[in-house]
Amino acid sequence: MAGGCYSLQLEGIEEVYVTDAWHSLSIEGYRVSPALIERVRGGAWNPDRNEEDRAHRDALAARGYWQAYQAVRGSARRVAEGENPGTVAEEDHRIWYREMFAPSVATGLARPADLAGYRNTPVYIQRSMHVPPSPSAVRDAMPAFFDLLRDEPEPSVRVAPGHFLFVHVHPCPDGNGRIGRFLMNVMLAAAGWPWAIIPVERRDEYMAALEAASGDRWRDRLAIPRSGIAGAPASAGDGRGTVLFHTSVRREIGPFADFLGGLVDGRPGSGAGG
Repeated sequence: MAGGCYSLQLEGIEEVYVTDAWHSLSIEGYRVSPALIERVRGGAWNPDRNEEDRAHRDALAARGYWQAYQAVRGSARRVAEGENPGTVAEEDHRIWYREMFAPSVATGLARPADLAGYRNTPVYIQRSMHVPPSPSAVRDAMPAFFDLLRDEPEPSVRVAPGHFLFVHVHPCPDGNGRIGRFLMNVMLAAAGWPWAIIPVERRDEYMAALEAASGDRWRDRLAIPRSGIAGAPASAGDGRGTVLFHTSVRREIGPFADFLGGLVDGRPGSGAGG
């Protein structure tokens, strides 16, 4: 992408920050306001001197979102300048996660060790029939996930899987939805499209689209070692596992891809999933 075009895109990312933070944090149940988001962004956040900032869950979330957002902007710059989005996502997503929860470490509510690596305990998603893979399966699923993003030549095809598959695996103890939306926007940046905001007013529709794309049919396909699909028939494990999985991604998350496609200005009506 030409430097001038990217400069305009970067300005757009900065301009939508307060709106994006309000919607993304509200989707996760935080009680934030534009005023709180602006206050912590402006540096008026001091957990050493302000007890409310130290203990206030919503202020901590708002500050963490701001710090993570800055790191994501750097990732968006990298992909817009031509770096492979899958490689950038694999290298940077842990940085986003650490920044998101760094305020909790700073206030003593979390340990630095809590931010290292993927989860090592089971997780469950409220009001969802989907049970994310076990911690051991996560260690196989995440390299396969980033391989899919790295190997996909069509930018539009990366957008919906970038979000959906990350939250489906749920590799982190917390913050998976926010990171999934960051991933979606880094994939959009790689395609030259603007930052997309999922409105909290459409939360139910958003969650229903994710739920419709989830199901037991993904369980084996997500635990993919690089040599093929764990638990799949022998014919699927002949070195073509990633290709077969990729075909399934294109086919089965169409409704979620269409939901995301409708949020992005200038997108074709067919959505991001191809």
